[in-house]
Amino acid sequence: MGRVTRVVIIGGGPGGYESALVAAQLGAEVVVVDSDGLGGSAVLTDCVPSKTLIATAELMTDLATAPELGIGLVDHTAPASQVEVDLARVNARVLRLAAEQSSDIGRRLEREGVRVVRGRGHLDGPERVVVTGADGETETIEADAVLVATGAAPRTLPTAEPDGERILTWEQVYDLTETPEKLIVVGSGVTGAEFASAYMALGIEVVLVSSRDRVLPGEDADAAEVLEQVLTRRGMAVMNKSRMESVTREGDVVTVRLTDGRSVSGSHCLLALGSIPNTAGLGLESAGIAVDEGGFVKVDRVSRTTARGVYAAGDCTGVLMLASVAAMQGRIAMWHFLGDAVAPLDLKKVSSNVFTAPEIATVGWSQQAVDAGEIVAEAVRLPLAGNPRAKMQGVRDGFVKLFCRPGTGIVVGGVVVGPRASELIHPISIAVAESLTADQLANAFTVYPSNSGSVAEAARRLHHPKV
Repeated sequence: MGRVTRVVIIGGGPGGYESALVAAQLGAEVVVVDSDGLGGSAVLTDCVPSKTLIATAELMTDLATAPELGIGLVDHTAPASQVEVDLARVNARVLRLAAEQSSDIGRRLEREGVRVVRGRGHLDGPERVVVTGADGETETIEADAVLVATGAAPRTLPTAEPDGERILTWEQVYDLTETPEKLIVVGSGVTGAEFASAYMALGIEVVLVSSRDRVLPGEDADAAEVLEQVLTRRGMAVMNKSRMESVTREGDVVTVRLTDGRSVSGSHCLLALGSIPNTAGLGLESAGIAVDEGGFVKVDRVSRTTARGVYAAGDCTGVLMLASVAAMQGRIAMWHFLGDAVAPLDLKKVSSNVFTAPEIATVGWSQQAVDAGEIVAEAVRLPLAGNPRAKMQGVRDGFVKLFCRPGTGIVVGGVVVGPRASELIHPISIAVAESLTADQLANAFTVYPSNSGSVAEAARRLHHPKV
């Protein structure tokens, strides 16, 4: 028998632990170097906590529509505001679920024979990882392949430094035990929009400060317009074209000053200013690994860096900051290095979701790409308000949009805006991944009544009779 292949993975997030499972399955000897807890930010400080918080917010959103469905408080004179959120209990549950998920990952890795080393790892050349433990002790681990999956951290500015009490990053909000009276969210990308939507649903006054001319500038424009209309209708103050200059605190008051001289004050401020990669101090350059001007590790579509035998996955690559993409990058790296069947990463098949209320889910080619002439596609947009199930549920906002190629009718993209859009996007995602036609998507049976019926109906509207 030949020598066992040794794989060392720096980082225990989705890019790290998912690749570890693949490498172990393919017979490698696997070590995961983990500094902050298995699951990484996705499980401990980002995806799992924020979506758990949002699940509570969804319940409050549903309660707001309850009277229309004939449901009210037993005391009919009582105001709806009697339903209140205990943020301390919500956050305790959030952190408990995150810790449990992290423990589950640890048990899974142990079952598969993966060794987990606690500490911070850095490269000593492309074939050696040095781990420094909390006690300062070091261990050197030889490797045939190294995967760098160190993630990213919230971006801050010298003029807007978080204090962990009233000026917060999205990783610090779960330490709140008192409900903010007025929350100012700076940044209208996915993270900012999600937290603003969630905290407003929890009954908190929210001001969203956006430097761009609309919320979610990177998402489908029609979808962003619907979301902004819903948020403002529900009482959120959305300040577009408002660039933050500084955030300061005096006692219990936080003030956000804008570059045009205006200012807005509240009890708390949440900074959602993007992410910076955790790539400093890893010994990348000395190992021959190129990074871009932002510090992100340069990788190709099979996750290779510029150093032979060294791969990278996840947010530290800046390819697409999604846990699902990090996991796929990590799996692809191991399939590639260990000689299994592998297909390069195809970002046009990635489905993603913005967990606002309503949710916004997308896959494949976008409206922006179609409008820019990057791809020729027909589009149809079907409002959810006409769907019988949506009517039963009191849903008025949202739509299904499909893009297909003229001639072949192959589905190349789609957008869903509405409750549980993250689930409704899946049939469109399958159509895009498998190059199904609009007719094939339309002819698959859907349940009546169901919101998924709108996906089939949109596909039917893209049908061209054969002459």
